[in-house]
Order: sequence, then structure tokens, then C-alpha cells
Amino acid sequence: QVQLVESGGGLVQPGGSLRLSCAASGSIFSLANMGWYQQTPGKQRELVATITTGGRTNYADSVNGRFTISRDNAKNTVFLQMNSLKPEDTAVYYCSANIFGLPYWGQGTQVTVSS
Repeated sequence: QVQLVESGGGLVQPGGSLRLSCAASGSIFSLANMGWYQQTPGKQRELVATITTGGRTNYADSVNGRFTISRDNAKNTVFLQMNSLKPEDTAVYYCSANIFGLPYWGQGTQVTVSS
């Protein structure tokens, strides 16, 4: 069983920055491929960024060059640094972990980009 708890969401003006964190319970975090997804009302959850156990990263085209995913295995935490935020980045952001093919999700954190 893995529990994921996101934090760091909030209200920010366009062009601003936020850093999301996702703390994972359990001792097998280092074996998990981690990711961040976003969801807006009426739409499916969409991939934002992923990071493998080896540190390989992948980004959605819409955030490439603005967002950075990273992980700290010693602290069982994955981060999403979001810069140059746009109103269209407004969404609930979910942390995910994939361990041996089994997906786990956090409860989500709201990010609102508005002036």
C-alpha cells in the first residue's frame, strides 16, 4: 500500500511560479515511476510530466520548457516546479506512482492561475 499526499497548490498570477510536492509513504518509493497529471472539470485526467526510477523525464508539449519534475528518493518525495504559469494551467494536479504496474493516486491539489 502506497499513500501519496500532494501540497503546494494555490492561486498565482499569470507568469508566476509554484512548486508542488508529493510525499509518498512506504519504503519502495525508489522503485516507483512517478508522475503528475492535471484534470479540469468535464475533462479526462491528462499527463503533465513523468520521471522514472532512473531519473528519465517526459513532459507534455504544453508544459515542456516551463515545468520541471524531479524526485528525492531519500525523502520519498517528487516535485513539480511550475514556472511561467498560464491561465490554461489551471487544474487539479494529481501525483501518481506506478509500482510494478500498479497505479496509485494522491487526492489532488488545486492550482489556479488568474489575475
